[in-house]
Amino acid sequence: MTAPNMLAAASITGSTSGTSLSSTSAISVLSNASGSNKVYKINTLNVANNTTSTVANLTVSYYSAAALGGTAYPIVSMITVIPGSTLTVIDRGTQYYLQENSSIGANANIANALTITVSYEDIS
Repeated sequence: MTAPNMLAAASITGSTSGTSLSSTSAISVLSNASGSNKVYKINTLNVANNTTSTVANLTVSYYSAAALGGTAYPIVSMITVIPGSTLTVIDRGTQYYLQENSSIGANANIANALTITVSYEDIS
């Protein structure tokens, strides 16, 4: 496992991905595999409540292993996201670095109410 020297990175690619919290179990938002030789710099993580009348509670956690493995460390825990709103969990003032063999996951108390988008830099 070797994370790249960010001052001598060969490549920095900006990416955005999204996922729906389609169940009440934790769902992977972003995972950095063991041996990837990459680090992901998470710039923003936004959560939208797509419903018109359902209040949902959100937990977003950092996991100490890829694919939601290892220990979960909550970034936010059971925070309320009201209908028709968007919550910024991570922004450029609170950015995270996702090293090899680690991941970010999220779950809500109600399936299909919340959608997550994450914007990050893939550094190798």
